[in-house]
Amino acid sequence: MQKDFQKWHKTKEEIDNVSVRIFFHEREVWWCSIGVNVGFEQDGRGERFARPVLVFKKFNNEVCWAIPISTKIKKGKFYAPIELEDGMLRVVIISQLRLVDARRLIKKIGTIPEGNYELIQKAVINLCSL
Repeated sequence: MQKDFQKWHKTKEEIDNVSVRIFFHEREVWWCSIGVNVGFEQDGRGERFARPVLVFKKFNNEVCWAIPISTKIKKGKFYAPIELEDGMLRVVIISQLRLVDARRLIKKIGTIPEGNYELIQKAVINLCSL
């Protein structure tokens, strides 16, 4: 598949010029302009190059750690199930955790239960302690 880096760079410039910041919290799932990335890094899709992410750790009103979400179910230390209470199976791709500016966040999808969030936290800690 051909990646459209030029279109993404134009979109990224538009995102960088956004002056209004949205409010977000840990445990929330958002559509996020992840962009077009290199190799096996997760890409966004569509006009805004977006994909769902979990807001894993909020540092301040400007940035957070976000973990991409996939409906392609895989098991192992790099993946953890995520529940959006709609019956659809999804996983967070822990190895793709990244710092994200709040201007990339597009639309809130929902909030995951505390118990599910705690399991994801443990999975991240376990991955980091390898």
